[in-house]
Amino acid sequence: MLKSMDGLAEKLFWSSLLYMLKPLFRILSVGPIPNHVAFILDGNRRYAKKRNMAVSNGYRAGFMAIMSMLKYCYVLGVKYMTIYAFSIDNFKRRPEEVQYLMDLMLEKIEGLLHKESVVNQYGVRVHFVGNLKLLSEPVRVAAEKAMQATANNTNSTLLICVAYSSTDEIVHAVQSSCQEKWNEIQELNANQPQNVEVTKEIQELNQIIQLVDIERHMYMRLAHNPDMLIRTSGETRLSNFLLWQTTNCLLYSPKVLFPEIGLRHLIWAVLHFQRLYPHLEKRKQL
Repeated sequence: MLKSMDGLAEKLFWSSLLYMLKPLFRILSVGPIPNHVAFILDGNRRYAKKRNMAVSNGYRAGFMAIMSMLKYCYVLGVKYMTIYAFSIDNFKRRPEEVQYLMDLMLEKIEGLLHKESVVNQYGVRVHFVGNLKLLSEPVRVAAEKAMQATANNTNSTLLICVAYSSTDEIVHAVQSSCQEKWNEIQELNANQPQNVEVTKEIQELNQIIQLVDIERHMYMRLAHNPDMLIRTSGETRLSNFLLWQTTNCLLYSPKVLFPEIGLRHLIWAVLHFQRLYPHLEKRKQL
């Protein structure tokens, strides 16, 4: 009963807050709004250390920050939000930390399936991005259920990068493109009568793989390239995240740790994006 009352109070709080912020968001919307915003969640462990709390509490605070950013982005009109939740390199951390993160991920993914969850309240489609075969079976199954359960949500999309690295994504896309091309050639050859001159169709298939072939097999093929990438803690490294997709992306690096990120940081990021928008668009046309 108490938990239910707390959930209702939180829902009313956010409804009231977002209602009051709508005039501010309308003013921001006079300028261009990024269609896709990506986040590198930097600083969860440092946040915990800074406050003399368990590392696990730092990660939980980071999750709350993700939900806040999702709500703000939704009201602002951002259609795609991507978070770098867990990289392939993170598997090298201490086993107990990795296990805790997997358990927390499972808990939060299952929470997304509840009718009263943020994604269902706002009609957000959830899509997990990465080499999902590397995840434990319970986490992978939960991720697949969440994707299936939210597949018909159309208001916005939350992409969660887990067991992800950009180099792994590129290798996967190249390998898949090569396999697809090889299968097509084999199929045409099987249907080609013997001792018949090679057709123009087979000659074209033997040509080098095109850019469009590789991009079709990217993990991130569901979304347009990010317009803006926010990495907290003041870091300006991409850390093997969306290397293929961020050629013309604005990198914004507030010094706050990720659990400390708030509305003001998102507003400053959007204002920075609007100021540089003409230059960014010109770069895309080169």
